Amino acid sequence: MAFINDDFLLNTKAARELYHGYAEKMPIIDYHCHLPPIEIAEDKRWTDIAQVWLGGDHYKWRQMRSNGIEEKFITGDADWHDKFMAFAATMERLVKNPLFDWSHLELARYFGVTDLLNTKNAEKIWKKCNAKLAGKGFSARGLMKKSNVKVVCTTDDPVDSLEHHLAIAKNPFWTQIRPAWRSDKASKVENLKAWNDWMDKLAAAAKMPVKTWDDFLAAMAKRHTFFEKVGCVISDYGVTEIFAAPYTEADCRRIFKKARSGKALTAEEALKIKSAWLYEGLKADAKANWTTQLHYCCLRDNNSRMFEKLGPDTGFDCIGDWSVTESLSKLFDRLEREDSLPRCILYSLNPKDNEMLATLMGCFQKAPDRGKIQLGSAWWFLDQKDGMKKQIEALSALGCLGNFVGMLTDSRSFLSYTRHEYFRRILCQKLGAEVEAGEIPNDMKWLGGIVQDISFNNANRYFGFNA
Repeated sequence: MAFINDDFLLNTKAARELYHGYAEKMPIIDYHCHLPPIEIAEDKRWTDIAQVWLGGDHYKWRQMRSNGIEEKFITGDADWHDKFMAFAATMERLVKNPLFDWSHLELARYFGVTDLLNTKNAEKIWKKCNAKLAGKGFSARGLMKKSNVKVVCTTDDPVDSLEHHLAIAKNPFWTQIRPAWRSDKASKVENLKAWNDWMDKLAAAAKMPVKTWDDFLAAMAKRHTFFEKVGCVISDYGVTEIFAAPYTEADCRRIFKKARSGKALTAEEALKIKSAWLYEGLKADAKANWTTQLHYCCLRDNNSRMFEKLGPDTGFDCIGDWSVTESLSKLFDRLEREDSLPRCILYSLNPKDNEMLATLMGCFQKAPDRGKIQLGSAWWFLDQKDGMKKQIEALSALGCLGNFVGMLTDSRSFLSYTRHEYFRRILCQKLGAEVEAGEIPNDMKWLGGIVQDISFNNANRYFGFNA
């Protein structure tokens, strides 16, 4: 039997019934990803599998480095064919790594390849996949339709013109493509030159000066409104920790002026301005009826030599370890007292935070939203079998699993939609095993409805997509 088969990961009758009867055919909502909007607008095509499979995928890059592959075959100028061969050699060593499962799922679902990729058959698979890519339905939009994707939210800077989103809106297709607000560069005051350059870009985008703290808030409000008009309903904050230091408006005006003049901030000043940025951002989200995503506990760019050579998002980040319970509670409490706490999805890259977040969010749930505060799906290094099971267990034990908004790709690849299938199979396997152990009622219609809600319906309702 092929490794990727109809019952992959489903080893009980109940699991198979839940997946094939309820989860399998549900559409996909990918509410957080890093797909380039220009590639969707232009309906990009690729000439070979390495371009669409390896380009920009730092998950694969990390493991190729772990296998002793030279950098020229990873991010360098080697031929795409040679890069594919280098990845095939790496796949032979990746037993139990989620990339082994994901990659074989992608080969099976998109290219009809069910053989295990290795150095012996890599040339044959290379040719078969490239022949498929040349056919109908293998463009950016075609792959979305093939994957039954109803909604995609990209990740966009507030200074972005959103020209590609506007172009897509003029030529809509099967999938809703929406921007998502990612304003992290507004908080990165440690690099004053880059921060001031970004503020200049904000001024140009908002068509107004940004010299003072009040200017900054006004410019961000203008851009927030612009994003809303283009269909944005989600923001995303990628932070190391949760910023919630006390500050005054006078502090903000003084610190912002100091930073704009090019003078380095103290650690205390930097924390104050970051705290104000985060609070004002979530308050604006609540006013616009957006959903906020908080991604934290990532220690980024650890290898400074490679960062200087390749830049960010190239595979040199790791799990961080900061305690955020008190600061997150303070931030939420302040917003709640002002009736300005938005719907919020919480993601920690550190698995030790699952239970903490699941209990903290219970303090701030509020009608009429079902699951107003969410424990986000297992993220980045955690979106593998063990990480997903632990997230599901924490949420089901301490929250309301039936209201969970489900999986996302967090990816730069148009082939990553199989991660939704992977998650759904793991969910159905876990629930099915507990049914057969007598730990969950054996009511497939009821439980299947919950599986369908987690797969699609909850996200559709929560974000208001009407997909």
